[in-house]
Amino acid sequence: MKLSTKGRYGVRLMLDLAAHYGERPVFLREISEREDISEKYLWHLINPLKSAGLINSTRGAHGGYALAKAPSDITVKDIFEVVEGPICLVDCVGKPAACKRSDFCIAHDLWGDASRVLAETLAKTTLASLLVRQKDKKQRHAANYDI
Repeated sequence: MKLSTKGRYGVRLMLDLAAHYGERPVFLREISEREDISEKYLWHLINPLKSAGLINSTRGAHGGYALAKAPSDITVKDIFEVVEGPICLVDCVGKPAACKRSDFCIAHDLWGDASRVLAETLAKTTLASLLVRQKDKKQRHAANYDI
């Protein structure tokens, strides 16, 4: 199983905004450069995140994008569900009626359990917690890099 680019880039976009939370709004161009994601691709992620109330936008010369909530109030699950849809590994878990085997299929139960664990993990992971982990990782990397 692979996560789509939408989900991965959506998290990176939101992490970048979280890193600048409380500062001035951030231009998409700046995020694009820092995250090495095309600005055109980021445009596709902005509207759904804005519609979901996770991002605010400001127009004008001093405009840009900012988180609509504190990083501690936005989970990775929030982001994923906006850009990807429901966290469901297979269709029959989200819509059991779509498969006539759902009532007696043990694989259905397995995929349901896996979907729940993934959703729980993403729900307990906030942007704030990821920022702390990112900072720690960068410090460990810098400490291990000697010339």
